[in-house]
Amino acid sequence: MNYYFHQEAEAEFIAAIDFYEERQAELGYEFAQEVYAGIQSILDHPRTWPVFDLDIRRRLIERFPYAILYSIEDKTIYVLAVMHLHREPNYWKSRVM
Repeated sequence: MNYYFHQEAEAEFIAAIDFYEERQAELGYEFAQEVYAGIQSILDHPRTWPVFDLDIRRRLIERFPYAILYSIEDKTIYVLAVMHLHREPNYWKSRVM
């Protein structure tokens, strides 16, 4: 199984890495590792995490207040958002195909 990011999801992921890296050296790297570990677990077991909304699933990230929102399309995981859990909850809905 493969995965790809929605363009805006990738941009918000990179922005979050930069934010954490500015706060503390290596923290952005640690955040990225957690997100990639989350993606790997999604790839290994894509239907494990619950449907969040509109057939979109949510996988919470360890250590950070973020979640990966994704859909399963054929044999591909489509990452719609790397979403901060304490911000606008529905901003990602315009990204649904």
